[in-house]
Formats: sequence, C-alpha cells, structure tokens
Amino acid sequence: MKKFNIRKVLDGLTAGSSSSSSSASLQPGNRENDVIQETLQSEHFQLCKTVRHGFPYQPSAMAFDPVQKILAIGTQNGSLRLFGRAGVECYCQHESGSAIIQLQFLINEGALVSALADDSIHLWNLRQKIPAILHSLKFSRERITFCHLPFQSKWLYIGTERGNIHIVNVESFSLSGYVIMWNKAIELSSKTHPGPVVHISDNPMDEGKLLIGFECGFVVLWDLKSKKADYRYNYDEAIHSVAWHHEGKQFVCSHSDGTLTTWNVRSPAKPAQIITPHGKQPKDGKKPEPCKPILKVEYKTARAGEPFMILSGGLSYDTVGRRACLTVMHGKSTAVLEMDYPIVDFLALCETPYPNDYQEPYAVVVLLEKDLVVIDLAQPGYPSFENPYPLTIHESPVTCCEYFADCPAELIPALYSVGSRQKRQGYSKKKWPISGGNWGQGAQSYPEIIITGHADGSVKFWDASALMLQVLYKLKTAKVFEKTRNKEEKPSTDIVDEDPFAIQSLAWCPESRLLCVAGVSAHVIVYRFSKQEITTEEVQLLEVRMQCELNEVDSPDVGGDQASAVSTPGASSSPQSSAPQTHPSTSSNNSSDGLRDNVPCLRVRNTPLKQSPGYQVELIIQLVWVSGEPPQQITSLAVNSAYGLVAFGNGNGLAVVDYLQKTLLLNMATAELYGSSDPHQRQPRSPRKARQPSGDNLPKTSCMSSLSSFYSESVKKLRSSYLSLCDGNDGSAGSEDRCKSPTSGSGSPSHSDDESKHNFLERVKSKSKLISKSVANDFGYVHNMVMYYKAKMSRKFSMAADQKDGNVQKQRSLPSQKCASDVSRRKARTIPRTQFVSKSNARDNSFSRSRSSSVASIDKESREVISSLHFYDCLSRKSEATAVASLWLGTSMGTMLAISLNVPSTPELRLQQTVGISFCGSVVRLKGGILRMALMDSTGSLQPPAYECWYDPNAPEDEKERTRRRRPASPPSTQENQDSHYAVVCSDKQAKVVAMPSQNCVFEHNITENSFVLRADVVIMPAGICIACFCANGHIMTLSLPSLRPLLDVNYLPLTDMRIARTFCFSNLGQALYLTSPTEIQRLTYSQETCDNLQEMLGELFTPVETPEAPNRGFFKGLFGGGAQSLDREDLFGELAAGKASRSLAQHIPGPGSMEGMKGAASGVVGELARARIALDERGQKLGELEERTAAMMASADSFSKHAHDMMLKYKDKKWYQL
Repeated sequence: MKKFNIRKVLDGLTAGSSSSSSSASLQPGNRENDVIQETLQSEHFQLCKTVRHGFPYQPSAMAFDPVQKILAIGTQNGSLRLFGRAGVECYCQHESGSAIIQLQFLINEGALVSALADDSIHLWNLRQKIPAILHSLKFSRERITFCHLPFQSKWLYIGTERGNIHIVNVESFSLSGYVIMWNKAIELSSKTHPGPVVHISDNPMDEGKLLIGFECGFVVLWDLKSKKADYRYNYDEAIHSVAWHHEGKQFVCSHSDGTLTTWNVRSPAKPAQIITPHGKQPKDGKKPEPCKPILKVEYKTARAGEPFMILSGGLSYDTVGRRACLTVMHGKSTAVLEMDYPIVDFLALCETPYPNDYQEPYAVVVLLEKDLVVIDLAQPGYPSFENPYPLTIHESPVTCCEYFADCPAELIPALYSVGSRQKRQGYSKKKWPISGGNWGQGAQSYPEIIITGHADGSVKFWDASALMLQVLYKLKTAKVFEKTRNKEEKPSTDIVDEDPFAIQSLAWCPESRLLCVAGVSAHVIVYRFSKQEITTEEVQLLEVRMQCELNEVDSPDVGGDQASAVSTPGASSSPQSSAPQTHPSTSSNNSSDGLRDNVPCLRVRNTPLKQSPGYQVELIIQLVWVSGEPPQQITSLAVNSAYGLVAFGNGNGLAVVDYLQKTLLLNMATAELYGSSDPHQRQPRSPRKARQPSGDNLPKTSCMSSLSSFYSESVKKLRSSYLSLCDGNDGSAGSEDRCKSPTSGSGSPSHSDDESKHNFLERVKSKSKLISKSVANDFGYVHNMVMYYKAKMSRKFSMAADQKDGNVQKQRSLPSQKCASDVSRRKARTIPRTQFVSKSNARDNSFSRSRSSSVASIDKESREVISSLHFYDCLSRKSEATAVASLWLGTSMGTMLAISLNVPSTPELRLQQTVGISFCGSVVRLKGGILRMALMDSTGSLQPPAYECWYDPNAPEDEKERTRRRRPASPPSTQENQDSHYAVVCSDKQAKVVAMPSQNCVFEHNITENSFVLRADVVIMPAGICIACFCANGHIMTLSLPSLRPLLDVNYLPLTDMRIARTFCFSNLGQALYLTSPTEIQRLTYSQETCDNLQEMLGELFTPVETPEAPNRGFFKGLFGGGAQSLDREDLFGELAAGKASRSLAQHIPGPGSMEGMKGAASGVVGELARARIALDERGQKLGELEERTAAMMASADSFSKHAHDMMLKYKDKKWYQL
C-alpha cells in the first residue's frame, strides 16, 4: 500500500491556490517546460517610441529654413514636427505642453527657436537625430507676442504684450540690457497704450533700423544706434502683419478692415497706396465696404517680372459659408485659391535667404488646420505639389487599425500597382521643394503594412517599412450601398444619422489577400484581390436574422428532465420548442404587429457595379431588424481562406457563413453552444416594471428618433475622438429593482397558495440578485473595453424599444429560452429571395431566463458576447488523434469553446458539399472576457492558421489551378495519453496555456488585478514568441511562452482617450502602434534590438550645406553708399555697452541636451572611442607629469641628504668651544 504524505498534499494545495505570477497548476506542466526550451529573456525587451506619422494635430505655427530645406510645424499642445524629404520626419515635445506661438530657424545653423504661450523660448539643436533643447528662457513679468531673428544674427528680438522689446543672445540665452520701451517708441503726445507688439523686422538695407508694429495700427521705425524713433506711421485700423520690399524703401501693412496700406519709408504722413483686394469699389468714389481682416501679407520681388503680393483672409462679409482662400496678386492679375480648411499660416519659399536681394519666390507653403498644401508659383494656374508625406490619415476619422509586420514580400508591390491608378492628376511636375535631410541607414528591411478603417467606410493600406509611411491602396466599401442625397430620402431603417458605413473591425489574411470588414450598421463584406477589372451585375447578398425570441410557459420548471441538447444543422429541434414560425419576406418592412422586421440597416445597390483592380466584393452579409429591434453590433470577426469560411459574433450569438457557396452554416445563440454542460449558473429572474411613456402608445417616429439620437450621439463622440470611458456602474444600477415582480411591489409570488412554488421563487429571487450583481460588476469593466463599448449603444436601442412595448406587456412566469434564426439569401441576377429558417431550442435545468419584453434590456446586459474568434487546425476533442479544422471562440464571460469543422478535401467537393459542424464544448475558462487565442506546437513555435495561396479569381481556370493550393500548418498528431500542442488563451484579466487534446491547464498567470487588458496579441520575436498586453492603467507587459513569466512591465501611457484603446495594436518583431491624436499615428517598439539600432535607422535633419553668397553690391552702390548697411550688434547689445538685464525679468534654464549639443557630431561608437582615446591621452600625460615631479623630488631629497652628511662630517670632531 502506497504511503500517504500530507506534506506533499499541502504543498500542492499551496501552489494551486497561489494567484500571483505564473505557476504550473497541473502535473504535466513540469514535463512540458522541460521539453520546450524558452529563449526569450527580459534583456530582449525595451520600450521606446520610434516615429510619429500623420498631420500635426491642431497646428499653430510654421517656419522654413531656405538653405537646409527643412519645414517645422508647431502645435497647440507643444509638439514640434520637422519635415525634410519624403521619409525624413522628426517629432519633439515641449515638457510644458503649452501652445507654440512662433518658430524661428537659425538659418543653416542646425538650430531652431520656439516661443510658447507660457512666455518661454527654447533653443533646439537639430544637428543630432533626436533634437534636444539646449537652452530655455522663461519670462515672468511680460507676455511674449512676437519674435524676430535676423539672418546671420545671434540677437533675437522679442516683443511683448506691454509693447516693449527685449533682446536675447541666442548663443548664451542671456538677456541684453538694451530694451526698447513702448513709451519711447510712440509719440509723447499720444495718451493711449499702443497695444501688444505684432511685428518686428529690420530694414533689408539698413540693419540699424528696426520696424515695430503695434496692434492699434501704430508703426515705428526705430534707430538702434541713436535709441530713438526716426519715423512714426499711423493708421486707423488694427495691424495684423507687415512686409518689406527688398530695397527697404517701402513696406506693406495688412489691417483688420481688409485693406492693404503701402508706405514710403520717408513719407510717414499718409500711405502711398490703400487697396481693398476683395472689397467692392463704389462708383461714387466713396470708401469701399469693409471686409474681413487680412491676417497675413507677404511682399516678394522677382528680377524678371512683377512682384508677388500674397495674402490670407480679406474676403467680403457677404461671402457667408465660403471656404478659406489664399490670394496671389501678381501684377494686374489676382488669383483666389480656395482651401479645404481654415488657414493657420503660410510662407513664401524663395531662392535666397538674404532679405536685401530679389526674393524670386517659387512656391507657397500653406498650413491649414487639417492639411499641408504647397503651391507652385512658377506654373500658370498655380497647381499644387503632390504631397509625399502621410498626412491623409485623418481624411476620414480612423475607427480601427491593424498592424502586420514581416508580411509576404510580394504584397507591397501588388498593392502599390493597383493603388497607383487611384492617384489624382493635375499636380505640378516639379519636385517637392522641401527636400532637406538624409534617410537613415538602418538594417530593418522586413515589409510592414498598416491597415486603417475609417468612418466613411474606406479602408487604407499603408507601407510602414523602415520607419516610413506611404499610402498604397484605398478601398471604398460604401460604394456597394445606395446613398441618399438628403435627409428626406433617408430610409426609415437607418439607425444612424452620420457615418452608417463606418468600419468597426477587419480581418485580413496576408497570404491569400482575403479581406473581411465589419461595419457599424451590422454588415460584413468579404473581398478578394484581383488584378483585373470586372463588372458585377448584382452583388451577392446574404441576410442573417440573429435574435432570441420569447416563448411563454405557464409555470416554472423545477425538474431537470426537460433539458435539451444543442441542436446541430440537420438535427431535430427540442420537444419543448414550438412549431417553426414563418417570418415575413425581407422585402416587407413591418411585421404583423406593426414593428419593423427582416429589414437590413443599409440598402445594397441593385445596379451593375464596376470594380477596379484591387479588392473586389465577393459577398455582403447583413444582419436584419427583428420585431422592431435593430441588429446587435458585431463584436468579433474571423476569416479563413483554406476553409472558405467567415465567422462573426455579437451579443446574440455566433454565425458562420460559407462565402464560397454563399450559404449560412451556423446561426446560434451563445448559450446554445454550451449544450447541457453550461458552466454558468444562469438563474431565473423576475421581470422589472418597464418605464412606460405618459401616453398609451409610443409613436413609431419617436422610437426611431430616440434610436437615431442614441446612436448618432455615440458616433459623433467617436468622430471627435472625445469618447470618454464608459461608466463601470451602468450595469449595476438598479439591480434591486430588476428583481422585483411586475405584479407586486413587495415581490411576492403570484401563486401564494402553493407553498413549494413560493419557496422556489424566493430562492430564485435571492440567487437572481446575486447573479445580476456579479454580472453587472463584470460588465462594468467589459464596457470599458474597446471591443464592447459599441454593445452599450445597442443596449440603448433595446431600452428604447422596451419603452415602446411597455403598454402591451403581459405577465409571464419564468418562460423558457427559445432562440430562432433565419437567413435570406439573394443570388446574383435573381430578384426573388429564398429564406432559410434554422430554429433551435436549448434549455438547462439550472437556467431558465425571463423572457418578457420588459426585461429585454436586462438580458442584454447579462448576455454573453462573442469577443474573439480564430480558425485553426488542431485537436479540439480529447478523443481526437489527428488535427481537424476548428473554430475557437472566446466569450465575454471568459469561456473558450471549440467547434469542429468537416471541410471537404478537394476544391470540387468543396463547392458541392456542405461543411459539417460539430460542437466540442468548453475547453477552458478564464477570469474576464477573452481577447486573444493562439496555437503552439510541441516545440514552442507559433502555429499559424491554414491558408490558401493567393490566386486571381478572375484569371483563366488553368492559371487558377496552377496557383491555387492550400498551405496548412504542419498538422499535429498525437499518441495515446500524449499532448502535441498547446492553446494560448488571454483574457482581460488572465492568461492560460492549455495542453491539447487533454485540455489540462499547464500554466496560468493573473495579468492584472486592479485594471484590465485592452489589447493582447501573441507575437513572434527574433528570439521566440510571447504575449504582449496593453492595460487600461497604461502598462505594457510581455509574458513568455509557455511558462507565462513576466518579461517586461512598463508604465507607458495611461488610458485617457478611447481612441487609444480602439487603435492600439501589437505586431511581430517587437512593433506596436496607436492613434495618439485624431490625425497622428505613434509607433513604438518593445524590442531591445530595435532600440539599439534606432539611431542608425532614423534620418538626419541637418546636412552640411554652404550658405549662398551675399548679393553683389555693385560698383556704384559701393562707391556712393547705396548698398546694405551692416551693423555691429555686439557693440550695441553686449554687456559692456548695454549692461546687464534685470534678473527678475526672465529665468535661464539649461536644457537637457546642452551637453550633447556641445559634443556635436561626436555621437555613436566612433565618437565614444574618440572620447575614450582623448581621456587616455590626458591620463597618460598627467601620469608623465607626475613621474617627472616625483623624480625631481627624489633628486632634491638626495641633494639634501648629501648636504646634511657633509655638514655632519664637518662638525663631527670639533669641540663645542671650537664652533
């Protein structure tokens, strides 16, 4: 007899009850861990940002370096974006986050000055790949309004709100004692303050003359040497900007009444010319009608023609609703260029950086609120340049995002070839003028693709290789639907006022190029890739009805003899189910009781559809309205090319569609998938009283308007990206009220004379309260997850429908569940629609849910949502010996289920025979909703799903057969009592590794206790595979496989916006991204190897370029002094001449990059070696000097010893009296 060891039992219990980190919870765990050698370690991971793509969000300022050809854009949140040639971009951020009000380049010096709204200025070093701040200066007593830095000068002029001008040395960032006070600049007779400084510039021909413009319309020409005003110019209207003629004899001011005033420098009495570019000129000679302010004007000259005067604003007030315009006045011609968005700033690009030479403008950079436009001034009609930057991410708001690293090499050329035909024509033929910087020399060469889904139904494919981003192809999914021209024509079935075609999720198979998208209007579209153009006479359509119907029962069923098994396709229904109902045709909008029924949310176009090369529609699947309720939103989506199947799930259940035969294979409620082995103790509930409207009947229009308002409000929040986190208490509110009977306020049962039924109902009520509270708490955080936040909108729809049905309710005592589903199928070129009805009834002796219409909203809150779907070749049953096609599905209650698929073996049989389906039941349960599932083989490698190689569906048959072949993953096989592969399951709380087919949990790990996981992916790293997680508390974590050891845990980014949760995604080889703003994508890496090579991969902004030669003054100008007058500003502004500035005026703050900036180009390995060699030389030199000093001291000591010895011998034999 075997000895009983209590210590081993206690040790096993202790290990099994531990809820921290990963642990081998079952005996097979140690064996698998010995077989699978893990190679990933914590030193393989490091988190850092790489690049940021897209248009700068909320731009506020712009600057251009005409020598380096670099453009800088500042934003209202303090971020700084720098652009060079295509592929050379850089992102920086001010720590304060204040808005950037102005930018100034130190032209051809590799430096930039930024002025912020918090009254601070910063000096950026651009000579390094990641720019850093060298110096900062924070003003404390005055507000900064304008800055000016003359070309090749180190003295920066700063105008303030008080009207004063301070001068800063940009080398040391110290204030000069030279100050221009407003009261000295204006006339002594003036009694009013001139307002803030809005302009500062020096005379192009005399650097000692400074032109100062005040907001009130007052302009002063200040003599820097004599420290007094030479001329004063006054105009009644406020000034917005000032521009010089290059000869320094004239300047132009733009005003708030839409006028331009031209002044001669030596004639301050009145303007030389006053024009209103967009004003109507009265015939009687009166003053033109005032126009909108001209916000900015630039005055540029050319040698061979008339000067250019470029301005923004100034339109007449009667042009209401007209878009923003840029006006180009060249000689007698005036061109008005309309822009798509309001103008923030514009700059004229000129051939020379010298202000005292002919400017020769060749382009205009126009910064709009949501776009960047560059206009060619050298060609007639002023065409725009084709923008090479990825600035169109926000062309329509991004609603979902997926990232694929290490894709097949032929994908990017294929997508580019079909996408190049979509490019718009009419661009300028010249090269992009912003051409500075150099590309990086990184070794990251694998192809990367980013797919973005948008609110207008478009899907964009982006080439993201080598830290760059370029659009490859754009797919418009909305063109398969009918569009309404106005709101009056909008069909009554629409449940959204805006963006009914928005993409909610997508599934893509890179190997087969099969694409499947799900939209917010409960539709799924399957696309195939083809290089040939076709015309589809009628789009294939499949309409699916997914809804749980209600079936009344007279009394509660206590016994368990009426539980039914799960019905499979072709199996007979439960004895308790009623006869199948005949649903009305989908062509009818209303059911027998007047409710909308069997109608999809969108209408598919019935005219021939011309499909260009690229992605072409294979099948459209639409969920339909059921008894006045809109269809539930799709929460999960999966597609597999090897099986020819697409699966999707929502709050009602699961549907599997064969897109090859265009048929519905499975449509079943989630509870039915369990059968009699349902692990959830679903207790019966008494319906709560419905909130009835004040009238007897709720009008249909008010119901629909409420649905539309609910949905449109959420969509508007989605579009503006201000959708806040859902309230976790929504599900738990009113739980006590839900458990009350509608017939009695005290909650007493209706049959009080029957004691047994009374006790039964009391027990049911008590348990129902506990279950409803626990489910509500669970869904509190589930609603916060991005994959479920739209399900909350659907619950709002059903609550509105419940109010409508509130007056026609009848008392029902614990009715049983019956889920009915049907599907309508319409084949091409056929008008009638054939209906397929698949009914099933599943009941459990421990679960009987209340089915009165008043508790429909309660059921939706506690309904189990299909949260994750994956196709795999695996061993789903314990008795299986060879792998079979399977569908894994995860639910919001943490259950992983498996469905076995019997797919015909040959392509011919596949089109003739139906795919068989059998249910394998539950595999494993986790805490929280399941987010991701994956399959590992016995060696620890990730097992990819089976796929079919791509073939052109419109190619000849012989070419199809030559390229069409299935590429399954190596099918695992097993021997008796031996596991051959492992299922990796991750929920929003927990991760588990399950041995298959024994279904033993090998490892488990509690990822988070106080938060929840928003996104989880099983990714391939260069040294192995792992699980990458992003939590709502901002932590990014990685777990090893299969042992689930924590390898990385970094507090990166707290969840402050639902946009981040909706778009965050991981990819292979340590790459990740998310939408950091409505217009920008932030890419990051969690790979140590990529972080180490990041410096080499990034491009360089600054390149050594010789400064153009100064313009030749000419013989006569040099002889008679007519050329430009130089000024030694050091003599005026230096400390010896001007003294020191007040210390309380501004505070100098050394920047974090100052030391790095002084080291300059000594970066990288070569710089480190050089610095080490210099240090060794210095150390050797010091050691040599020390040796010399030591030798000298030894010689001195020897000399002293010799002299002492001689002295001793001299006086050795002498007596004392002889001394």
